[in-house]
Amino acid sequence: MRQAISALCLSIPASGAVIGRRFVRPSGAQAGADHNTLGVARADASSGAQVPVDVLGTAIVTVGAAVIAGATLKSDANGKAITWAASGAKIAVALEAATGADQDIEVLLIPNVA
Repeated sequence: MRQAISALCLSIPASGAVIGRRFVRPSGAQAGADHNTLGVARADASSGAQVPVDVLGTAIVTVGAAVIAGATLKSDANGKAITWAASGAKIAVALEAATGADQDIEVLLIPNVA
C-alpha cells in the first residue's frame, strides 16, 4: 500500500515554482539532475510560498523513468526520481516498482550531503 510516513516534515519557503511529489533542494528550489536534496515536496508551491517537505521517513515521489523496487534513486533534471547508476547524490530507495515515467511510488528517503 502506497503511503507516506514522515518522521520529519519541514515547511520552507520556495525559491521558485515547486511541483509536489518531486525532490526539493535545501534552498527551496526544485531539484535538478544529480542534486543533493532536502526531501520531497508534499504539495505545489509558487515562489515565496511555504512548501511542506518530507525530510526523513518515507514519501511519495513521481518517477522520471521505470524503476525496480529496492533501487537506489537520484533526481533527474525535473526533480523526479530515477535509478542511480554511477554519479549524482543517492537520495532515496524505491519501496515500489514503476513501469514508466510519471508514476508515483513510495520511497525511503536517504539523508545526503554535498
